[in-house]
Amino acid sequence: MKIALTGGIACGKSLLSQYLRESGVEIIDADDIVHSIVPAEERRRLAKTVFADPEARKALEGRVHPLVHAKIGEFWARKSPDVLGIAVIPLLFEVHWDGEYDIICTVTSPKEAQVSRMMESRGYSREEAEARIAAQMPVGEKAARSHYTIENNGSAAKLRDSAKRFVEWIRSR
Repeated sequence: MKIALTGGIACGKSLLSQYLRESGVEIIDADDIVHSIVPAEERRRLAKTVFADPEARKALEGRVHPLVHAKIGEFWARKSPDVLGIAVIPLLFEVHWDGEYDIICTVTSPKEAQVSRMMESRGYSREEAEARIAAQMPVGEKAARSHYTIENNGSAAKLRDSAKRFVEWIRSR
């Protein structure tokens, strides 16, 4: 069974992934793959351009997404069938990979929480945070197209409980 986790920027995918790992889930994260391909300084430089220029973003994604897709494919090919695996793909629907997955889970958060998290943890201005949110499909639309939704609008403990319930739900299928 191929499972994908998606959601908007700063909705809590990384923390949720950590909690899923605690439940014995093997995770591959598209963002981690991108970070291994594109150095941090270059990512920061490119971000200023690509979030202001949709054509530049499309060109960059055209180079990076095939590499990410291949690494995720390698993960599925080598993963033991006895271990639950999840691919964390923030842009799952935007890149049209959703048809490759049996179960899709979206983690959502209120927009103001996303903006606040990006400003506090990443040092973005409100305008930068809102531009990044606007560059992605709305989380409500992602949730509507998913099999399972986790709302991250509470504490870390609540998110950990949501991760456990999600794993139980998968295993019951």
